[in-house]
Amino acid sequence: MCLQAFADRDINLSKIESRPRPEAPWEYLFYIDVDGSLDAPEVQEALDRVRPLTNRLKVLGTYPRRAGDDIAPTPAVDAPAPAAIPTEKPAPAAACPATPRNPQLKNVNPRPDGARTTVNVGRASIGPESFTLIAGPCAVESRHQIFEAAAMVKDHGAVILRGGAFKPRSSVYAFQGLGHEGVQLLCEAGHAYELPVVTEVVRPEDVGEVALHADMLQIGARSMQNFGLLTRVGQTDRPVLLKRGLSATIDELLSAAEYIMAAGNHRVVLCERGIRTFETATRNTLDVSAVPVLKERTHLPVIVDPSHAAGRTELVLPLALAAAAVGADGLIVEAHPNPENALCDKDQALAPDDLARLVARLRPIVAARAETD
Repeated sequence: MCLQAFADRDINLSKIESRPRPEAPWEYLFYIDVDGSLDAPEVQEALDRVRPLTNRLKVLGTYPRRAGDDIAPTPAVDAPAPAAIPTEKPAPAAACPATPRNPQLKNVNPRPDGARTTVNVGRASIGPESFTLIAGPCAVESRHQIFEAAAMVKDHGAVILRGGAFKPRSSVYAFQGLGHEGVQLLCEAGHAYELPVVTEVVRPEDVGEVALHADMLQIGARSMQNFGLLTRVGQTDRPVLLKRGLSATIDELLSAAEYIMAAGNHRVVLCERGIRTFETATRNTLDVSAVPVLKERTHLPVIVDPSHAAGRTELVLPLALAAAAVGADGLIVEAHPNPENALCDKDQALAPDDLARLVARLRPIVAARAETD
């Protein structure tokens, strides 16, 4: 499909090379030389068509053709004569519902062919082909704790391990995380149990170091509109989990994703985690309708965080089931081997038995979705 975008516009590709990515098995980097000017409308159209089909697209530069090259000029092409008007009225095309498109979201907008993106995270994937469970503690507290948590979530079917090392807390006196030491412990646990890991970054200057170790970078709700941070993670080759801000609209969430993708990184997963409303019965109000709305307005995967929406363990399971039923591509939940001893968010952390019940209740919903898709 990428090459077709150039062929459809009669753009010549004078060179194509590919290189495997050692850190990502079965993924390749392609380098191409194109005959044409970056300012030419047809080249821009081709790049715009290719961009959403790639994980990362970067124009390395342009150079003019040398004067005096023994190259025959491109012959002028006469415009074809107008096609004859058919004598019989063609059958009307099947009506398709209009998909909302925002001209300011050229990377985020739905693809013309309706295809949805799958984002690979190590051995795991997030997208329409599977339902992905991400689980782990709110924070990495110690080597023993994170290794125990990794064993627990692996045993219950999670395919990605979560854990916070940098914790932006409302109270300055609350546990702020172990920082880079926590990232190292998280990655060691993930490696030991063959789980890719996701962890939050909160400062642009930390992105490079964290990206060397973590398989996926998380942008938390409080950082959703930290545009310098969004641009910085967009310059990495790590997939990004972008959480909706505390009071952000869907348009604002999509605009934040555009910042990341405009910087070159197209491996973005959106996360609905509840928004602030007047309701105080839950920590946040889970906007379940955001899932189908986002799927209508973007090709990116959409997952749900029921833990931060609920704020209470007993509400995590029903909210998770609702998210699965409405079409989410996966869940990210907080799970701790000993929630009563957790240093943060203990009230919403799932114990091993809770995680087992969640997985058991999810199975029939995910199976029913597979039968109707």
